[in-house]
Amino acid sequence: MASTSTPGSSPELNIKVESNPSESRLLELGINSWPKWGCPPGKYMLKFDAEETCYLVRGRVKVYRKGSSSEFVEFGAGDLVIIPKGLSCTWEVSVAVDKHYKFDSSSSNLSL
Repeated sequence: MASTSTPGSSPELNIKVESNPSESRLLELGINSWPKWGCPPGKYMLKFDAEETCYLVRGRVKVYRKGSSSEFVEFGAGDLVIIPKGLSCTWEVSVAVDKHYKFDSSSSNLSL
């Protein structure tokens, strides 16, 4: 799996991006049974209280770690993304997002 992370960041807060996973990988993960979420273009401040795995059906996002305005991770339609628990960040959505997602924990998952 290819991964992308913000340079100089804590290893436990790295965002992993797998570009264009195979159809068999998506079936194995059961992506189509996961809930869906979407948002229009804009900026969103988020804190992940649990690890999230998501698959973008459409959209384009730059994620800036809280406190950084120059370092970011970018992903979009066709990408499988793992966002670590504890990450506080800003999502800069340039193309409306439509994604399937699941959280590793049943605790409170996402804070706006």
